[in-house]
Amino acid sequence: MVSGVCFVGGLGWCPVRPGSSSLVGVDFVGFRVASWKRRSCVLMGYGTKEEEDIRRETQPTEKCYLVGVDFPRDRSMFSIDESLEELGQLAETAGMEVVGSNTQKLNSPVTSTYIGSGKVREVKTAMAATGAKTCVLDDELSPAQQRTLERAFGGEQAGIKVLDRTALILDIFAQHARTREGQLQVELALYQYRLPRLTRLWTHLERQSGQGGVGLRGPGETQLESDRRIINEKISALRRTLESVRAHRKRQRNSRKKMDIPTVSVVGYTNAGKSTLVNALTTSTIFAEDMLFATLDPTTRRAQLPEMAVHPEVLITDTVGFIQKLPTQLIAAFRATLEEVVEADVVIHVVDYSNPMREAHEETVDSVLQDLGAGNKPTITVWNKLDLVEESLEEVSLAAVEREHTIAVSAKEKQGS
Repeated sequence: MVSGVCFVGGLGWCPVRPGSSSLVGVDFVGFRVASWKRRSCVLMGYGTKEEEDIRRETQPTEKCYLVGVDFPRDRSMFSIDESLEELGQLAETAGMEVVGSNTQKLNSPVTSTYIGSGKVREVKTAMAATGAKTCVLDDELSPAQQRTLERAFGGEQAGIKVLDRTALILDIFAQHARTREGQLQVELALYQYRLPRLTRLWTHLERQSGQGGVGLRGPGETQLESDRRIINEKISALRRTLESVRAHRKRQRNSRKKMDIPTVSVVGYTNAGKSTLVNALTTSTIFAEDMLFATLDPTTRRAQLPEMAVHPEVLITDTVGFIQKLPTQLIAAFRATLEEVVEADVVIHVVDYSNPMREAHEETVDSVLQDLGAGNKPTITVWNKLDLVEESLEEVSLAAVEREHTIAVSAKEKQGS
């Protein structure tokens, strides 16, 4: 067994204690999958969750440099600057320090490096000047583009890493998943993302080996091929497990339908205040924090509506937040969770009214709902966080009345129309 280093959540290298019983599954240089029994991250450093938290707190903050590309033909409601600002928030949520950023306008991505050769040199110089060892691109890179950029920026010898937006989001999900279901879903998404990138992790240690147990590997099979096979087996096993989770959730929904209690799913852009609203409606204590993707695991609570004669009680489910450029791996892996939205009787769409990008956020969530097949669900839009805006509650409430099925509230202060 090779030991000594471990790739943590896509964001850094750390020592690994050889022979640690907490590590299971795949075991190869730069990539280990940890036992979920001992911590709530898919990719771990060493020891227990407490030891890992101490390691994160005591190690120097990782400096990163952000790069975004503006494609005029692929316009969204997010400007390049707004998208890069959000990328910076993701990086900070993942525990990194943003020391600089750069943008480029291109008609299409450069096949080999995604950004132009001149911009590559410019970014390399800026990273050296700021001391950044990690470059984060605001789009998903191909494995080849990631490898080529790392070499262009100085490579492994210089301690340089190149990450993309997808890796960043996956790392945050790995850090924040708390329940077994959430952890399994993140683990599946990470395996799917890492599988085509194994070559990058093995470039520094190519080796041939004909060793292994009967039926485990063929003569001359490379370690890379062996790892691909093992990860594919893990992906298949995780899919089977999550299919069982999906079936269990379906049985739960059927039981609720027999009780004739309406179901409501709360959706919204990440950090829109969904969990805070659910807590206010149900007097619950769901974890709510001012950070991106604070809540990943769906939580269902009862809400009393005494003024409603027909249905004085409903079941409200808090769901994972959405974001622009949401990784396809996560959408697929969180299928069981997202079906709670598809099967709900009513959807509450929470919008952070204090955010200047609220219209773009709302459009992004609407687009994801359409993709999930929930775009035509009866929907109530909730403009939230009115305690953070200059307008009065009355002014915003009047504006909300002009829109169909829209209300204005401050879930934190428990005020609103």
